[in-house]
Amino acid sequence: MVSNGKYNAAKLALKLVKDGMVLGIGSGTTVEIFLNLLGERIREEGLVVYGIPTSYQSYYAAIRNGVKIIDLVEHEPELCIDGADQVDAKMNCIKGGGGAMTREKIVAKASKKVVIIVDESKLVERLSMPVPVEVLPFAYGYVERKLKEMGAEVKLRHGSGKIGPVVTDNGNFVVDCDFGVLEDEDIGMIEENINSISGVVENGLFPKLIVDEIMVGKS
Repeated sequence: MVSNGKYNAAKLALKLVKDGMVLGIGSGTTVEIFLNLLGERIREEGLVVYGIPTSYQSYYAAIRNGVKIIDLVEHEPELCIDGADQVDAKMNCIKGGGGAMTREKIVAKASKKVVIIVDESKLVERLSMPVPVEVLPFAYGYVERKLKEMGAEVKLRHGSGKIGPVVTDNGNFVVDCDFGVLEDEDIGMIEENINSISGVVENGLFPKLIVDEIMVGKS
């Protein structure tokens, strides 16, 4: 069952899409709903929409719905539509529950406008869930020690349906780092400190400076 909140957020974001637009396409269930609704517009209105997907999930969903796939070599996205796992009162986000945070952050930073679509269950006063960090497998042991020195509880992510660690679309591991409750003024610094560790590819903290707008769908 699709939650009404996710559907309503996706439907609201759909109004931002114009004919000929280049979209940065995030990942997750709410984005997939958005793509399905966009596909209806493409079929009914004859829109031409170009997309830069951030995961295999969004890549196949975009193709299925008639979006023309391009890449960052050719175009800069006018608009990025993405989801989030947590959004705080200052518009800071944590992403990466699906392990796609590296490509998501690249596409977000390359886009002229970034809109995050979520249902109301993702809203919190302060961020508190573990921060996903993408790590080169060769560097895992070293990165784990450095993250623990930063005060995080670190857990290598394992998936279902596969023995061993989760492997991202980029061929790397994901570690989930619990820093406790994150204060708004510390988020940018924590994001930078994580990324300064050799062997870290990217992390799932999306500070408010990256995000232009949050659309929240309620039931």
